[in-house]
Formats: sequence, structure tokens, C-alpha cells
Amino acid sequence: MPTLPELGSSLPEVVLRTAIVYLFVVAAIRISGKREVGQMSVLELVVILVISDAVQNSMVGENTTLWGGLVAVVTLLALDFTIKWVAGRSRRLRDVIEGEPRLLVRDGRLLERALREEKIDADEVRAAVRSHGLARVEAVRLAVLETDGSISVIPLDETKAQTSNRPPADGQTV
Repeated sequence: MPTLPELGSSLPEVVLRTAIVYLFVVAAIRISGKREVGQMSVLELVVILVISDAVQNSMVGENTTLWGGLVAVVTLLALDFTIKWVAGRSRRLRDVIEGEPRLLVRDGRLLERALREEKIDADEVRAAVRSHGLARVEAVRLAVLETDGSISVIPLDETKAQTSNRPPADGQTV
């Protein structure tokens, strides 16, 4: 098994180590799917917490000083800001990082392949449909998994949706 180069723990090395870990974790979470971030279950939250604990030492190494921790935090914030700034100016990078919305229901029919690929079960879609005030998936024109992990629902009966005076629930698109 090949060995990874041993990076030390000086402050510049903490920056490098932190950047490597940050980019790896972002990629790993992105690969796990949009829904993982948007609607975390208890198990998924525990995984995120354990990951953060597991990678902490790999970011600062032997440098357990206050400065080492502060440099790691500043590096994380700088990377986050930079990636968001660049993604705001580059559609291609934004699509790579955030993905694209995915159609889950069309004209009252669940799109099984999309559900499988996005790692969403039909019960989650049914719950989202009910949270939008519809009783059944068959009443849905479109249901879309948004890039933030939420599910937007457009009913088949658009006239009912357009004449409703009730605003959508927080964070939900109708």
C-alpha cells in the first residue's frame, strides 16, 4: 500500500493540510448526493459529526496550539468564501459543486431511475407532496429535487394553486 507524504505541523503546513481535508470532505459530501445535505436524518448527522472529529487531527497534525486551531479555522472560512465567490461567477463550477435540479415526478408518476440515482425513496417524495398540501403523487405535475436538497412540487391543477391565497411553507416552492 502506498504511503502518503507526511506533512508537518507548522502554520503553513496547517493551511495546506486543512485545505486538503476541506476539499476532500466537500467532494465526498457532494458525491453522497444533494438530499444528504438538504434533509439529514439522525444517522446522517452523526456521520457528519464523526467525520469532523476524524479529520480534525489530520488538519492540524501535532500543532495543538491556539494558533494552529485559528489558522485552520481561517483557512476553512477563506476556502468557503473563495469557492462560493468563484461559483457565483462560474456556472460550470456552480453546477459541479451544487449539481442541477432533478425531476422526481412527472405528471403523477414517480421517476424510479431518478429516485434511485439521487438515493431518495418514494416515501420521502410522498411526504414532500403531502407537505405541499396534496394527498397523492398522482396529483403532481412536477416534483423537483432542488440543489439545496428541498423538493419543489407543482400540482396538476395549476388553477387551484394559482388561486390559493395561502403562502407556501418556509423554504418550499410551489
